[in-house]
Amino acid sequence: MRVADLMISPPVTVPPDSTAAEAARLMADRAIGCVLVGDSRTLLGVLTDRDLVVRVLAGDVDADTSVARLMSAPPLTVHADEELGAAYRMFRRTGVRRLPVLRGGAPVGVITVDDLFLDVLQHFADLLGPVSRSTLHDEAAVPPPERTTP
Repeated sequence: MRVADLMISPPVTVPPDSTAAEAARLMADRAIGCVLVGDSRTLLGVLTDRDLVVRVLAGDVDADTSVARLMSAPPLTVHADEELGAAYRMFRRTGVRRLPVLRGGAPVGVITVDDLFLDVLQHFADLLGPVSRSTLHDEAAVPPPERTTP
């Protein structure tokens, strides 16, 4: 399976001159945890909900500060055509929770740790179904023990 198979697409982007408040409202409206800073052709950085908390609220920075001053740059990325293993390795190595996905240098999506968790859980569920049916079938084939009355 490739990164493109699990990524959320299209990514939500904001221009670098957007304010922290605008980015926060967009994240709230879209129920997302990050925005990509740039446009459909260029990725300049990533701004996460955690960045807003740590750099704006806890850092006592004005909400009118541009996202260009708050974003993480250069962004860690993964290519859309890479195997999912590349995303697993990047998440494990870096500790980030979200990765912009690029194709030809342009942002085409975002993949998150949660996306990988859901994929793993789906694989477990796919395995559990046949095992459960087999177990239930085997138990149904065995007659219950005879009851004796004292």
